[in-house]
Amino acid sequence: MKKYIIYIGILAIGLALGWVLFGTSSNSPQDHNHELTETENQQWTCSMHPQIMQNEAGSCPICGMDLIPAASSSEGLAPNQFNMTKNAMALANIETTIIKKNTGISNRLTLSGKVKENEKNTAVQTAHFGGRIEKLYVNSTGETVRKGQLLALIYSPELVTAQEELLTALSMKATQPNLYKAVKNKLKLWKLSENQIQKIESSKKVTKNFPVYANVSGIVTMKMVEEGNHVMEGSPLLKIANLTTVWAEFDAYEKQLSSIKKGTEISITSNANPTKKIIATVSFIDPVLNTATRTVIIRAVLSNKNGDLKPGMFVQGDLTIQMSNNSSLTVPKTAVLWTGKRSIVYVKQLGEEPIFEMREVVLGASIGTNYEVLDGLNEFEEIVTNGTFTVDAAAQLQGKKSMMNKTGGKVMTGHENHIGMQEANNIQEQEIKLERVQVSSKFQEQLHEVFNSYILLKDALVNDDRNLAQIATKNLIAQLNKVDMKLLTDTKSHNLWMPLLKNIQNYSKKIMNSNSIKIQREQFIIVSNNVSKSIEIFGVNQKIYKQFCPMANNDKGAFWLSIDKQINNPYFGEMMLKCGTVERIFE
Repeated sequence: MKKYIIYIGILAIGLALGWVLFGTSSNSPQDHNHELTETENQQWTCSMHPQIMQNEAGSCPICGMDLIPAASSSEGLAPNQFNMTKNAMALANIETTIIKKNTGISNRLTLSGKVKENEKNTAVQTAHFGGRIEKLYVNSTGETVRKGQLLALIYSPELVTAQEELLTALSMKATQPNLYKAVKNKLKLWKLSENQIQKIESSKKVTKNFPVYANVSGIVTMKMVEEGNHVMEGSPLLKIANLTTVWAEFDAYEKQLSSIKKGTEISITSNANPTKKIIATVSFIDPVLNTATRTVIIRAVLSNKNGDLKPGMFVQGDLTIQMSNNSSLTVPKTAVLWTGKRSIVYVKQLGEEPIFEMREVVLGASIGTNYEVLDGLNEFEEIVTNGTFTVDAAAQLQGKKSMMNKTGGKVMTGHENHIGMQEANNIQEQEIKLERVQVSSKFQEQLHEVFNSYILLKDALVNDDRNLAQIATKNLIAQLNKVDMKLLTDTKSHNLWMPLLKNIQNYSKKIMNSNSIKIQREQFIIVSNNVSKSIEIFGVNQKIYKQFCPMANNDKGAFWLSIDKQINNPYFGEMMLKCGTVERIFE
């Protein structure tokens, strides 16, 4: 018993000492837990993909970049305002521009078109009487004929009979002058001249093979008969065009029409002779809009006495146009986001930390790489011109008004949403200049093979051939699989290539597995954007044209790459083959 009393005493002394030593430090665990809670609440995001939001530091699942602390929520800001850290702006390569008025400055508008025959100087040579073509003196199209030149000999039973009637009536002219006059007028209705009729009367002989003479001078552009053919009265024989003047016809989009008037001066160059400028004026604006292409034909009449301009040639027309107002604002096209009828830009406000405000604007004419702004912006305001989609994604994550979220409110941050936002960024790519990264020549050679396969796919879509597009895409995927990523020895180039490779592979597979050329073209938009970024970043040591069609992608516009300067549109094929412009050139 004594032993247990000793144990109990020792336990009591230990409890007393513990209370004395640690009882007064009860606040420390509470403070520590508070700090821990703050750390746990910290969110981490990617500067290049702000839709990524994680509870701890790490790497971005899309591009592999290190995550950065997410900015705390913006308090006291309007629903259409939000802030971004300067660090996030720098990493996302966001650029801004201060806009100014273009007081009294003229702007250039470039249109693409073709040379056509001047329809006012084009005639169709017809047969004025029925019969059989015994001899045709025009052997091929392209021959030059002169007015009055013999074109053909036609045997006409009706004309033979009419000549016999004329000779009979001629013998009774004194007694039956009316009969003679009626027969003679019948021959004149068949376009026989007075000299031809007098020749028949004086020779007293019937001409069996009657000659046909050219009514106009010009070039034979179409031969519609051959020797031995039977023709009826009024049948066309030849189409003859006088090419001393020709038409240059251009396609102008709806938004450009307000800047083009009859009499506007236009400087025209042809692909055949790009150094020679032809100055003309707009002589005709089609009153009817082409609903398929959403364009209107603009025409100018050109002198062509030397025959340098051939119908069918491609030409380019530059017009000097005035702004809608005497003093108007213009913004780069890269600054504008489109969603339905809304046009959106992001305005940067002054402050310790950058604050961005979403602003809806009313746009005027499209002028080169700029849009005219009629309402919504003021002079000297600073707007985002590079990285606009990244800024918009940041607005969505902060529950602010954005391109796709007119009223604001938090967006989902699940993996499905990441993919959707990434696709939107790819589909509506802005023209951003990416920094060239130095890589090995071996990697560039492998990327060049990928590009060659891409060109085959582009050409298949230009030719409206969905089956060939599937074959070309299969080859593209095979070339992608041959790219050796071990050749990218530094982390930066590896992290840049991985998301591009993934996007090209995924959307190429969708093209390969689709029998619908419409779906193939939709996926080709994303493939083109990622191939373009790859070439701009890593290079392939070849001259490449980056071309743009504003009508593609439901009027949002889309890019593609080509090794030829000439426009051949893969998004519309034959329907709108020449719709587009060269936006950039990669070397």
